[in-house]
Amino acid sequence: MESLKQAWIYLENGTFIKAKSFGADKTEVGEIVFNTSMTGYQEIMSDPSYAGQFVTFTMPEIGNVGVNDEDMESLGAHAKGMIVRKYQERYSNFRAESSLQEFLRKFDVMGLCDVDTRFLTKMLRKEGAMMMVASAEVSDKAELKKILENSPRIEDVNYIEKVSTKETYKHNSSTYNYRKFQYDEPPKAEAKIVAIDFGVKRNILNELVSAGIEVEVVPNDFVAEDLIAKYNAKEIDGVFLSNGPGDPLVLKKEQEQIKKLIAAKVPMFGICLGHQLLCIAHGYETFKLKFGHHGGNHPVKNQKTGLVEITAQNHNYNVPDNITEIAEVTHENLFDDTIEGLRYNDEPVFSVQHHPEASPGPKESRYIFSEFLSLIKR
Repeated sequence: MESLKQAWIYLENGTFIKAKSFGADKTEVGEIVFNTSMTGYQEIMSDPSYAGQFVTFTMPEIGNVGVNDEDMESLGAHAKGMIVRKYQERYSNFRAESSLQEFLRKFDVMGLCDVDTRFLTKMLRKEGAMMMVASAEVSDKAELKKILENSPRIEDVNYIEKVSTKETYKHNSSTYNYRKFQYDEPPKAEAKIVAIDFGVKRNILNELVSAGIEVEVVPNDFVAEDLIAKYNAKEIDGVFLSNGPGDPLVLKKEQEQIKKLIAAKVPMFGICLGHQLLCIAHGYETFKLKFGHHGGNHPVKNQKTGLVEITAQNHNYNVPDNITEIAEVTHENLFDDTIEGLRYNDEPVFSVQHHPEASPGPKESRYIFSEFLSLIKR
């Protein structure tokens, strides 16, 4: 492996760590979180929901299987950087097209290795997610502290503006078949929806198509009246609210537009950030979890069936318990008893906090996309 530059990490609690840089050699400020997934580092780094964050991987070896175009969840990499124990430059996988290092440098994203990620993870569990600065250019602790103190916090930045599509487009691909190494032939569409892109993952759109739904994706600056008119004219059957990065309380314009869709009784389904925005639009503020849920091993109980589903998770914010005044809890997280799914009373609206499309992660919750089709067909 080529000689890697020295890098430094400074956290807002005063922790100062030496590292090696295997990605873009630069200086970045972001929020540090940890992810417990054992696979899928490319999907995680290309997930727009990680915009503004450094992802600490608990899996100790990263890079082993390289990267490829089919596993991209968007057109780029959106996290500020990744922090790993050991980076493996020599990859070995028949689907690989290039190395993780080439991927990070292509998208100008930092990669930091030779770090005690167990120490970082235990600290974040104890103290909570926090801001940090990483640099392959600045080594002085006092200067890094100054850079961090003079930078905006993640909750002060509207990352949706950075990751949402700028133009409307139709998504036609269904889920990728790893046995045939091609996308499955999508079924005949039984309904048509508009998906609001707050930072949508490609596999969410794939799953919607695979469920038998025609999907048109629109930017985050959508106009509710336009969608209501299309719904009343039967040009669309519902609206999907996507995942995305950052604090949902920052998104004032989006909240007001969603309120109008609710009032017009437009059928809606939300995932992650979309789940949180529906809660806020109903008058209930979200709150920030101590260190968030990021990984592919969270047990969630389906309250209707009583079955436990192992789910993929990626969120720092959650809906409050008193939302049950106006909605039924459909799913519950068995790690910390937080709400994972809601069906609103007397409204054609439901949402989930976890990621039923996985990518990476288990696919036990895929049925939720079919439930959306059933809702809008009714």
